[in-house]
Amino acid sequence: MEKKLELLRSDISSLVKEGLCIAFSGGVDSSLILKIACEEGAKQNKEINAITFETKLHPMADITVSKRVALEMGAIHKIITINEFENEAILKNPIDRCYQCKKSLFVNLTEFAKENNLKYVVVGTNGDDLNTYRPGVKALKELGVISPLAKLGITKDEVRFMAKKLGISVASRPSAPCMATRLPYNTDINIELLERIDKGEEFIRELGFTVVRLRLHKDVVRIEVMKEDLSKILQYSDKII
Repeated sequence: MEKKLELLRSDISSLVKEGLCIAFSGGVDSSLILKIACEEGAKQNKEINAITFETKLHPMADITVSKRVALEMGAIHKIITINEFENEAILKNPIDRCYQCKKSLFVNLTEFAKENNLKYVVVGTNGDDLNTYRPGVKALKELGVISPLAKLGITKDEVRFMAKKLGISVASRPSAPCMATRLPYNTDINIELLERIDKGEEFIRELGFTVVRLRLHKDVVRIEVMKEDLSKILQYSDKII
């Protein structure tokens, strides 16, 4: 683990020298990248840009958390607003939706990097992400986006270990995937429906659950929580219904 952390630091340090911007969601993966980049940037007298996408498909909590964490680390934080629903292909929620969406987001980010003379665009894709169906990874590769964690095979558990070691405040923050994942593929995406799902998840989180997913299958809602919370959620079943 120590060896991997040293390699990660060395890799990011070389990117900092030539200028980089980081796609920053405020999650643990991108926060680990940002923390190391800011530390290396301080040594090299280089400013580090953290860019957060404000979109229709990502939880609004990402904006709040990313602002706070970027400030903690001393990064320059910018928000790029993008409306994915202007792309009709995304609205149909095809099986390659993630590819379409990532391509749209990162075309904007690579343009930002060029305009600001930053050579590299960096993302927090980790080693585990390469072992599941992630069509968005293809879009990142096509655009030349760099994934230091994936390159070194650093897993999610290793990311959390490193984040705790470095004192990162979101080391234990649960993943917050795109809201479109709550709907089956080839189901039309409706912004009002996604907002209702988002509010439903927030309601259950406020009952004391850290990880919640509401997935909609026509007129059936499936509630997902951590295995250890299954008995607890039954205690709140009347309230939730």
